[in-house]
Parts: sequence; C-alpha cells; structure tokens
Amino acid sequence: MDVKIEPSWGAVLKNEFTKPYFQQIVTFLKTEKAAGKIIYPPGPLIFNAFNQTPFNKVKMVILGQDPYHGAGQAHGLSFSVQNGVKPPPSLVNIFKEIQSDIGIAMPHQYGNLTRWAEQGVLLLNAALTVRANEPFSHAKFGWAEFTDAVIQKISDEKNGVVFLLWGKFAQDKQGLIDETRHYILKAAHPSPFSADKGFFGCKHFSKTNDLLMKEGQSPIDWKLLTP
Repeated sequence: MDVKIEPSWGAVLKNEFTKPYFQQIVTFLKTEKAAGKIIYPPGPLIFNAFNQTPFNKVKMVILGQDPYHGAGQAHGLSFSVQNGVKPPPSLVNIFKEIQSDIGIAMPHQYGNLTRWAEQGVLLLNAALTVRANEPFSHAKFGWAEFTDAVIQKISDEKNGVVFLLWGKFAQDKQGLIDETRHYILKAAHPSPFSADKGFFGCKHFSKTNDLLMKEGQSPIDWKLLTP
C-alpha cells in the first residue's frame, strides 16, 4: 500500500511506515480485499484525519476508538460522518453538549466535522479501518501501535495541545501524553450508554478554547456550516 499522507505527517511518521507491524497492516488489508471484504472508510480516506489536519496545525486531539461500520458513514475522522448521513447517537450527544456549553445550535441532519479538522482538531480513531458491519474487526491488527505512535509524536514534538479523552478506552492512552507540556480533559464517553455519567456538563468545548487562548492560539469555531 502506497501511503498517501499529508507531507508534514509523512516526515514525522516516516519511520513507522517501514516497521514490521505496519507492513502487517498493509498485508492484512490486502488479504481482506482479496477475500472480497468491504472495508470502511474507502482507501483514499483512511488517512483523512492527517490530510485534513497537518502535523504543524494540530491544536487539539479528539480520540475515538473505531470507524463507523455502516455504509457511507466513515470518512477517516473520529465521530464524523459523510454528507447526507444522519449523525449517529454519540455525535448527537456531542452536539447537545456543545449547545449546552457554548450556546451553538447544531444541525440535526449533518454530522461532517471536516470544518473542525481544518481548524486544527485532529479527529483520530485508534483503528483506522473496519470491516463492514463488524465493529472492532480491524482493531487488533496493528492500528493501535500506529496511532499510539501518532499520539506519542504529538506529545514529544509539540507543546500546548489539548487532548479530549472520552471514556475508558481513550483514557487508557493518557500515559502516552506528557502532561507537563499538554492539557488533558477527561469525561465519560458521549455514547447514549454513558453520556449522562459525566459527558453532559463536561464543558470541554469552552474549556478547550480557554486553554488554546491561554497558549496564544486562536479558539476553535465549533459551528458547522451545512452545505
């Protein structure tokens, strides 16, 4: 697999692409395709989070676990769905918290978060691919090693990045982040199963902007512009 990734990330991650585990990912994806498996997101969008948010523009990270596994949903950005796809429940709850926190009414039928990514929000899933209709089906085939390396690179080579860790899975990545150089905000996952256990009311969106401004960075405009 020829990795087509934004040049600043290509430079930062170039050693990862030659490691045995990454070659195993490539072999695994080729095997899946050869077996006729449908994989999401489509090949050109696997590294979409990196292509939309260059390394030198990363201000904050929202860490997800697995791409959406339904047709037409996933496009390489955590929690985000493609145009024309109704926002899934976790994203609806994110929108509810934004409205409660900063008063921005969010769209009901639009969940494409590319506008956030373009402002420096790295929307990173721990696994970058999934088999259609089989959640977590690619989670154990090397992606975690790759995305852990991404988090480590951000921690080691940048300063003042805000990491939003929602739920236990994301919070288990806390050890990869140097808390003397970065900010970590933790809450329950926005899933309907846990949102009322500490995600609602976390105010992470206003808190993130306060921290960014403290760092001399421009705040994120959380509003989404529907097409």
